[in-house]
Amino acid sequence: MKKISFLLSFAFALATQAQPTAKLGVNSIDEVVKAMTLQEKAQFLIGSSITNFNGVGAVVGNTMNLVPGAAGTTVPIPRLGIPSTVLADGPAGLRIAPIRDNDNSTYYCTGFPISTVLASTWNTDLVKKVGEAMGNEVREYGCDVLLAPGMNIHRNPLCGRNFEYYSEDPLIAGKMAAAIVNGVQSQGVGTSIKHFAGNNQETIRTRNDARITQRALREIYLKGFEIAVKEAQPWTVMSSYNKINGTYTQEDYELLTTILRDEWGFKGLVMSDWTGQRNTAAQVHAGNDLMMPGQIEQANEIVAKIKSGELSEADVDACVKRMLQYIMLTPHFKDYKFSNKPDLKAHAAITRNSAAEGMVLLKNNEATLPLTAGLKNIALFGITSYDFIAGGTGSGDVNKAYVVDLQQGLQNAGFGVQPKIKAVYDKFRAYEYEKLQEINKQRGWYLGPLRPEEPVIEESFINFRADDSDLAIITFGRNSGEGNDRRINADFELSDAERALLTNVTRDFHAKGKKVVVILNVGGVIETASWKHLPDAILLAWQAGQEGGNTVADALKGTVNPSGHLPMTFPMDYTDHPSSRNFPAGFVSSWDDEQNATLLKKKDVGFTNYEEDIWVGYRYFNTNKKEVSYPFGYGLSYTTFNYSNADVKKSGNDWKVTVKVTNTGKVAGKEVAQIYIKAAPGEVKKPLCELKAFGKTQLLSPGQSEILTMTIKNSDLASFNEGKSAWVVDAGQYTALIGASVADIRQSVQFAVAKPQITEVHNVLKMKNEMNRMK
Repeated sequence: MKKISFLLSFAFALATQAQPTAKLGVNSIDEVVKAMTLQEKAQFLIGSSITNFNGVGAVVGNTMNLVPGAAGTTVPIPRLGIPSTVLADGPAGLRIAPIRDNDNSTYYCTGFPISTVLASTWNTDLVKKVGEAMGNEVREYGCDVLLAPGMNIHRNPLCGRNFEYYSEDPLIAGKMAAAIVNGVQSQGVGTSIKHFAGNNQETIRTRNDARITQRALREIYLKGFEIAVKEAQPWTVMSSYNKINGTYTQEDYELLTTILRDEWGFKGLVMSDWTGQRNTAAQVHAGNDLMMPGQIEQANEIVAKIKSGELSEADVDACVKRMLQYIMLTPHFKDYKFSNKPDLKAHAAITRNSAAEGMVLLKNNEATLPLTAGLKNIALFGITSYDFIAGGTGSGDVNKAYVVDLQQGLQNAGFGVQPKIKAVYDKFRAYEYEKLQEINKQRGWYLGPLRPEEPVIEESFINFRADDSDLAIITFGRNSGEGNDRRINADFELSDAERALLTNVTRDFHAKGKKVVVILNVGGVIETASWKHLPDAILLAWQAGQEGGNTVADALKGTVNPSGHLPMTFPMDYTDHPSSRNFPAGFVSSWDDEQNATLLKKKDVGFTNYEEDIWVGYRYFNTNKKEVSYPFGYGLSYTTFNYSNADVKKSGNDWKVTVKVTNTGKVAGKEVAQIYIKAAPGEVKKPLCELKAFGKTQLLSPGQSEILTMTIKNSDLASFNEGKSAWVVDAGQYTALIGASVADIRQSVQFAVAKPQITEVHNVLKMKNEMNRMK
């Protein structure tokens, strides 16, 4: 095998010298393709990111040094005017190396709010501005593509990468992703929406078979990608690690060509997730243009398969052309003189302001919040108060210059923190981090450092602090990331130490007539039903980026009125989610191949049956009238709003829904109006209602009103009928339910569809295994 590889590489070098010269940007793409040798074509489709990928044939030097710390690079062919381009993570901002050898400069990037924060804003204009700031850093640090946004569905609360994704609902996922893509790409750099598709768990993610019905794929797991492609045309799409119905997505012609390109009209490049060698010929045939991170054996395989007749050179040429079209868009091809000096101060302000709009006020009894200005003795409990979590781990992390913790944020806002409590946590943190130092050195960037667990605080100490403090704030933190799913115990649920802390603090402070506020510094859903009655207020701060402490303080002080609404459901219990019956809770890392091989031998491991079908999140809870802790779309404010004058009118092939929103409270605020459609009955069972549009007001002063106009396309009313392999809009009566959450409907208006509309699509991605499908 080594001999064959050597001969192919040697032939590559000889053939390269013999071909006529063409130049990309001077000659047509067809002429450049014609001038390429077979070996050049093959290697052009393979990333140059593995360290032992060192200059074979047309590859010149180590292109990984273009931007240290970037995730990958493409292969240059200098004789044809083709430069290398740089691909870099990720969803919460650019991830590159912040310091470099023999260089006194620093290259820190902004740690923006995670995707669940941005989705909670329900404000696509705001999210686009975040994308613009991200794109500016990508461009000014010499990169070409941001490997973001992530937009898989929150099928289950334990998915380790839910913080990178937006929602349990595909409309929010698609609209938010389109906003980020349009913002980033307005800066002359590209995006890569990911992970296409069905990457809803991290356990055995590189080998897992997601078994999903055609209807659930079309309505839930592909719909967000479809919206993003049609509304933003990202430069690239990243195929996922997993299989769908028995076929790796990277090798799935029906997914990457039939649906993505033929049906949706995608014009860009498809790249693989960072995978080792698979069936490279099958990937090329499927339309997976770029194999990342790159192994020379993959290029050799393409050449060998063409020569044996197992792969068509026409398939290779199609991928090469798309690669060349991508290259011509990039700053590297245009020889952009990047500065390495983006405006990090301005981007920090964008981070602080955008995160504030995504914070969700879950509880606020007796107007506990906002806090009285100038409080000088706040009892700040919880280790995360002093060690705030800006974002998740793995490729979704950002190398940022600083993170503002909550005690710093409170002090910056003019509040004072009880020094005796701070001293206890500072001492504990120093001791625990010293113990974890050697372990954390071994964990690598993708796992991130282990964090100290919540300490046990003596009841007598808490009781003393109830005497000498004004009120208590408790922060509970959670982190997760690439390669691992979350646990139920002490992760989804509170740990014993956290539960004891909350119980003791609320008891002692309430006994002295003092309030208790809980801050949730988390990346995804946690259990709240068993303890939410204890504190006076709960602010879901998420992971708000590097300015997190300042942003939370802005909300606590009332400088900002929280206007975030939940883009997912908070259940009463983990097992209430129907997906919990088919989620690999309790397994460990997907990074350990040996462990994965052992797991795959076990019964019912290595595949996931999506038995709940389309009944994901609120579609299940609402239709089945299942009690939840906090419903989809929920969010409180420091003011109140009235909805009135709802109306719906036909406008061509669209429906225009209008509603008047009035601030009826005493302070300025923003409101999210959500439109759920109750559909006419048809051949397939439908949810009680589904989100089809949303809008957010401007900042309304007390007494001020705004009329929101939201558009629903006629095709948006369709359900997928597997028997017809068609999207079907049934004729009959529809109801637009307009409210502040799926459980808080304020206005309703009916309209009628006179004739059924049937849109046939390709009958693809069929299931190959039987399963007990939820009815």
